[in-house]
Amino acid sequence: MAQKVGFIGLGIMGKPMALNLIKAGFTLTVNDLNQDAVNQVVEAGAAAAHSAKGVAENSDVIITMLPASKHVQEVVLSENGILAGAKTGSVIIDMSSITPEASRELAAAAAEKGVGMLDAPVSGGEPKAIDGTLAIMVGGKEDVFESVKPVLYGMGKDVILVGDHGCGVTAKLANQIIVNLNIAAMSEALVLAAKAGIDIEKMYQAIRGGLAGSAVLDAKVPMILDRNFVAGGSIAINMKDITNVMDTAHEIGVPLPLSSQLLEIFHALKVDGKIKDDHGSIVRYYEKLANVEVKKA
Repeated sequence: MAQKVGFIGLGIMGKPMALNLIKAGFTLTVNDLNQDAVNQVVEAGAAAAHSAKGVAENSDVIITMLPASKHVQEVVLSENGILAGAKTGSVIIDMSSITPEASRELAAAAAEKGVGMLDAPVSGGEPKAIDGTLAIMVGGKEDVFESVKPVLYGMGKDVILVGDHGCGVTAKLANQIIVNLNIAAMSEALVLAAKAGIDIEKMYQAIRGGLAGSAVLDAKVPMILDRNFVAGGSIAINMKDITNVMDTAHEIGVPLPLSSQLLEIFHALKVDGKIKDDHGSIVRYYEKLANVEVKKA
């Protein structure tokens, strides 16, 4: 394949995404603060660079998968950042979940250097990052999108250009409202059933094929019953996303009463020491209120 790809950010999501790009046949250069993660991807066939600038110098397409807006801004704009090393005509794909405003500002800065940019956050969590079937919501120019589609399909299954710069991350914010409020509603139901003495496994099998069934239900109920709260998508990351949701909503005049309550639930879980848990741990907020635990019979 002609395109040489750079990947910055080898965390829970980024590392399996990078590994899938190697499997898809791309020449990959990577960078991350976690040297163990870098070593694992290098062992699979990637090269390592010591800076974001170094990644950009060796790549046609540079992907960032980082925790928050400030990290992406630092990696793209700093003295040793991507734009310091990127060639004219190269493309940055930011797959992080950042604010629409930050995404548009970064796209403008890239354009000044003759570099294309897409915001392309993902949904599907760690399991879909591993098997390469992520949903990818893309914002940016259509010609830039078309030029990097093979790269995106190296990591995802449903890859949709939803609009111009900032539209991908806005779609991700909407996605995060649906996912996390779904978990919260599910948690209320599970705690009610547990307190009433119902066999939760049997109830789950009874309702999953009906209108209450969902990808969230199938992903999270087995984890909760196993008391497995190892993060695929952590409370910390989702709290950041819902904070961005509320900030964006307030800027454009959209009241979100349920999302605002969800943000307070996340803050309560943070105070309770659950910040590194999977967001399925929302159930533990409700368990504490009702003094009951959702578990196998």
